[in-house]
Amino acid sequence: MNYKMIVLDLDGTLTNRDKIITPRTKQSLMEAQKRGLKVVLASGRPTYGVMPLAEELELETYEGYILSFNGGIIMNCRTKEILLKKELPVEANRRILELARKEQVDVLTYEGAHILTNNPDNPYAKIESGINHLKLKKVEDLDSYLDFPVPKFLMLDDGDYLALVEARVKAVLGKNFSVYRSEPYFLEILPKGIDKAQCLAQLLKLLSIDREEMIACGDGFNDLSMIEYAGLGVAMENAVRPVRNAADYVTLSNNDDGVAHVVEKFFLQNYGL
Repeated sequence: MNYKMIVLDLDGTLTNRDKIITPRTKQSLMEAQKRGLKVVLASGRPTYGVMPLAEELELETYEGYILSFNGGIIMNCRTKEILLKKELPVEANRRILELARKEQVDVLTYEGAHILTNNPDNPYAKIESGINHLKLKKVEDLDSYLDFPVPKFLMLDDGDYLALVEARVKAVLGKNFSVYRSEPYFLEILPKGIDKAQCLAQLLKLLSIDREEMIACGDGFNDLSMIEYAGLGVAMENAVRPVRNAADYVTLSNNDDGVAHVVEKFFLQNYGL
């Protein structure tokens, strides 16, 4: 198969345990881009949190794409054009904030290059800030401030307590929202239907690329849909079991250049490299 696109989850897939792209993985992706392979970075991170890795891989030069917020936004890295955007309706903001107060948990959301929160001293808010290299901005009255749609909210607390909160929030918000924990201490609230595979289907249509011509690599539950959807679904060795079971191929771990192995085996070898 002549693959035309590779879609990469970030944490646990493209980056190693130190959250960096290793030299071999970077070299293989740069060589593949020179030969026409489109690179898409697909993450639950906000767009600005993905940009440093996009810049490192020179996606602007090679017209790669960022899929952020688990499929809420797709951006063309060359033109900076937003090709797709799905956000929470403004009228949902106050309802979600009221739930956070009722459950006595801190909350955050995003505005450009900032993370908005009621409590910038929350240790989990600091983790989100560190992962994405975005500054925390304290907003005393989020109800009044958030008069615009946002991609998602995160409720923050210790995992044991947040498990209880998750069940109650799901019961209240019902079928109109997607509610899940991406980490034990992060409870995510997104528009219903946000999904990496659905988002990628729209991107492929825009680019006139068939799903059979796409490789998707991931390790987590939020990667499952795109791995099932892709022509070649690849699980990292460190992936959760459902992802490994669904994959067409299991590569090496994120600490052992698993992405480089895939690029070399399924793309670069066609060029004798």
